[in-house]
This record gives sequence, structure tokens and C-alpha cells, in this order.
Amino acid sequence: MVSVVIAFQQVTAVHLSLRFVLTRGYKGRMSSVVPFQPKINQLTGIVVNAAMKVHSVLGPGLLESAYQACLARELRNRGVMVASQVALPVVYEGEKLELGYRIDLVVENSVVEAKCVEAIHPVHEAQLLSYMRLSGIPVGLLINFHVARLRDGIKRMVDGRDWQK
Repeated sequence: MVSVVIAFQQVTAVHLSLRFVLTRGYKGRMSSVVPFQPKINQLTGIVVNAAMKVHSVLGPGLLESAYQACLARELRNRGVMVASQVALPVVYEGEKLELGYRIDLVVENSVVEAKCVEAIHPVHEAQLLSYMRLSGIPVGLLINFHVARLRDGIKRMVDGRDWQK
């Protein structure tokens, strides 16, 4: 038990000392020191950045499927694993029921739900949260491409039920 506590203290000390890490800048040159970010924060940042590029190229007003396809392509070009239109069964009393639910994009370990609506409503947030819970993926992005500025159409959600695990 004592060795476990000591190991935990050592890991905590290493984690605290790694608050800042060096990253590679443009064309592989060393850039300035940036704050340490967990992998999921880096991943969602890459997704948001790619979505902003897609939105700046296409603009608002297209169908949801066009943005999904372009976002998936942009993410693959950036070296990120992406799965499109992932089937999502509902498990009821131990039985899997294929009801036709589909996650727009699963980007490594996050759910991305693309929308083209006037405004994000609570029902859209509930849909994303349900998809996250059914899939067991704790982080999701709701991206509404039908806005003038994409930053006004992005919502990041975390399923806090198992946050401590």
C-alpha cells in the first residue's frame, strides 16, 4: 500500500512538472511553450479548427450531409481517425435493438453531431447526450453550420456520469 501511495505521489509530481510542454510549430520548427492539454482537448480543438475551415470554404446554407462529408475529409487529411454514419443500437433489457440511429461522425474518442438549423435547441443537446451515453463515448461536439460565424454554432458536451473513472 505504501508503494502505491509513493508511486501516485511520483506520478502527480511528474504531472505537475509537465504543465507546459514544447510543441512543434509551422514546418517542424520549435515554437513557444504552450500549456499542457489532455488528448481529448487537443482532439476537440482539431475538430473545431477543421470545422471552421470547412465553414469558411463552404459558408452556411448547404445540406448537413455536405458539411459532414467535407469535415470527415478534412479530419482524415489531418491524420485523425474518423468514422461516418456509425450505427447506434439501443440496448433495452439486455437486448440490442437496431432502430436506425446513426452518429454523424465518431472522431477517435468523441462524438460529432453536425446540424444545419436556425438555432441549437435543447432537443439537439439531448440527442447528442443520448448518442454519447448509448455509445459510451464521454465527449461530444454539436456543430451548427447554419450560422454566419461558426464559433456561435459550436457546443462541447461532456457526459459527467462516469467522469471520475
